[in-house]
Amino acid sequence: MDRGLRLLTTQTWQIVNRQSFSFSVSCLAIQKMTRVRVVDNSTMGNTPYHRPPRCIHVYNKSGVGKVGDKILLAIKGQKKKALIVGHKMPGPTMTPRFDSNNVVLIEDNGNPVGTRIKSPIPTSLRKLDGEYSKLLAIAQTFV
Repeated sequence: MDRGLRLLTTQTWQIVNRQSFSFSVSCLAIQKMTRVRVVDNSTMGNTPYHRPPRCIHVYNKSGVGKVGDKILLAIKGQKKKALIVGHKMPGPTMTPRFDSNNVVLIEDNGNPVGTRIKSPIPTSLRKLDGEYSKLLAIAQTFV
């Protein structure tokens, strides 16, 4: 292989690698203005609206939400609390990774608004059993 061609392909490979890994890790986690998907059967989350639900506040110190964190949603022109039950960002080893950022709407006291959860939720939420026992009771499947 010609040295000039090899140098060109090496530089091209470096440019491609730099572009494909230039995003920050936190862009896949749930933070402010992240679009989310409501996965329970509540009327607020299932009726169509011209804007998707968005996170407007994360209730922790870092400002980046993980599974089990509470967030504040802007949904249909109203503010509602929600619990994160799945996100795109890869977590610790042997934890599931989802195709979308999934949340379940909850009331101020922690009770879920809906009566069923349509998508699988991670088993890591079972360690929060006392806090979200009603949410775990309405879940269909765990992963």
